[in-house]
Amino acid sequence: MMRYDLVCDKGHEFDGWFASSDAFDEQRARDLVECTVCGSVKIEKQLMAPGISAKSNRKSGPVALHSGPTDPRMTEMMQVMREFRKHVDATSEDVGSQFAEEARKIHYKEVAERGIRGQATREEATELIEEGIAVHPLPVLPEEGN
Repeated sequence: MMRYDLVCDKGHEFDGWFASSDAFDEQRARDLVECTVCGSVKIEKQLMAPGISAKSNRKSGPVALHSGPTDPRMTEMMQVMREFRKHVDATSEDVGSQFAEEARKIHYKEVAERGIRGQATREEATELIEEGIAVHPLPVLPEEGN
């Protein structure tokens, strides 16, 4: 696989993965490569630094990465998600892996109604929804080790 830094005719920068250089050229010729911001199909490769392998005797550590300019709408959306998570954390009880059990107790009025958050498997979440219990996944934020 090859990763290319790309730019559209309106200056939006993004990246794309392709099986080969020929695959990129063929997809671009068929207007299958489009800008992730505006949808333009007038796409060009940007100048990129070559990927040079590090020597095996070097220590590896965290690497700072940047994928290009941030779309202001993305920045705004991430701020809204952070505020939402902050609100949920402040107004609910973390019940951890007991989420499905606690949600059922609340739904069937076995315990006092309250806001809860925690973890559930996909199967547990599906079962809760099928029982008519309203559950919603919380957005995972980049700073949470995404």
